[in-house]
Amino acid sequence: MTKFFTYSTALLAGLALLGSTQQADAQQFSKRKQYTSIGVNLNAMNYFGDLNPNTNFASFKLADTRPNIGISITHRFFPRVSGRFGLAYGRITANDGDNANRDDPNARYRYTRNMNFRNDIAEASAVMIVDLIENRNNYLKRPDFVPYLFAGLAGFYHSPKGQYNGTWYDLQQYQTEGKSYSKVSFAIPFGAGVRYRINRNLDASFEIGLRKTFTGYLDDVSGNYYADASTPSKSEQARYFAGYNGGTYGQGITNNSTGLGGGFVPGQKRGEGHNDWYTVSGFSLNYILTPRIKNPKFR
Repeated sequence: MTKFFTYSTALLAGLALLGSTQQADAQQFSKRKQYTSIGVNLNAMNYFGDLNPNTNFASFKLADTRPNIGISITHRFFPRVSGRFGLAYGRITANDGDNANRDDPNARYRYTRNMNFRNDIAEASAVMIVDLIENRNNYLKRPDFVPYLFAGLAGFYHSPKGQYNGTWYDLQQYQTEGKSYSKVSFAIPFGAGVRYRINRNLDASFEIGLRKTFTGYLDDVSGNYYADASTPSKSEQARYFAGYNGGTYGQGITNNSTGLGGGFVPGQKRGEGHNDWYTVSGFSLNYILTPRIKNPKFR
């Protein structure tokens, strides 16, 4: 995952360099050729973190895919470069009991941990889009098919919840690992897509976007088991999700069927300690707002 962060940083730097080269074209690509579009998006969301089927980055379960919807506004500034602001809302989810193989020695620990979560994420993002095929003309003469890259910055609000006796509980309030984390965080969105011209004012696009976050608690799992989970003042739900219940560690949410439950003691590893990721990939329709073109004045 460290290598992937390096790649994302390199992509951001590359896009910034490409964007800066467009400054030389500013005079040729006048405001009369710039245009704005509004879009609606229907996406799929997935998550990469401690509750995936495997610990490698590419591991995810198709059944955990959830919907995401959004709206956006895009403005074309230069022949290759546009800026886009978007709002989106969607859900990520995963369950150790479904994703981890109890018969695999490398996954049995996570099966016994037995954590589950869902997290509704509201995101605001601003990205730079760089087309791989330029358009030096106005929107009427734009290419029919354009691949593109994008990267930028996003802020999001999230609230992981866990299920206990059929009810979903807000996990952040329980500090299941003895740590307080914010429900507001930042991410680096980046990815690639293709755009297709449908008619004079309408484009359709498909893109795959990744979000490098700066929190390991999208799933409420990151560090170690918490010693003070046994404190009598803790609520039943707090003890349950921390892996402690009824006076004995290895109870609560823990699945004892593998025989490993008794080993879950304070200070023992609960998560990998890495920051989580999520993806937003799907289709969008973008309507181009017809620019007002002023005719030159003659004396």
